[in-house]
Amino acid sequence: MDNMEGLKAKLYQSCMDFIMQRINTAETALEQAQEASNDDTKSSAGDKFETTREMMQQDIGRNKSLLMDAKQNLALLSSLEEAVHSDVVRNGALVYTSNGIFYISISAGQLKVDDQQVFAISAVSPIGQLLVGKKVGESFSFNKNEYTIKKID
Repeated sequence: MDNMEGLKAKLYQSCMDFIMQRINTAETALEQAQEASNDDTKSSAGDKFETTREMMQQDIGRNKSLLMDAKQNLALLSSLEEAVHSDVVRNGALVYTSNGIFYISISAGQLKVDDQQVFAISAVSPIGQLLVGKKVGESFSFNKNEYTIKKID
């Protein structure tokens, strides 16, 4: 495994750690919200009880949505584990540009691996949409900055 493949493998693992943390956080919050809902007993203040119950249900729904999103990201990330090299930018690509390095995977933000700053972005993010399908030497503009693709791993 050469250095580039090593960097890509480390980025993949960083993204996997990121998404597993999101899943664990969402599962814990969901469990706590469900326990709080189950423990809440009807009080004599009926309106207050109904408002509290509704807020708990909204909290449970929000946590279920976050969990579902995180699991979808996990499935996407898992599909990239065996991504093969391509001459065009696609999911799983490590893209070197004139203004930074991008790992097309999940939206995990800026990651520091082996003293390199890399942005883990989704293919459906605004900059991801501009990158996907491009080849080495092609350029694009994003937020008034010009990017030229130098290398794709």
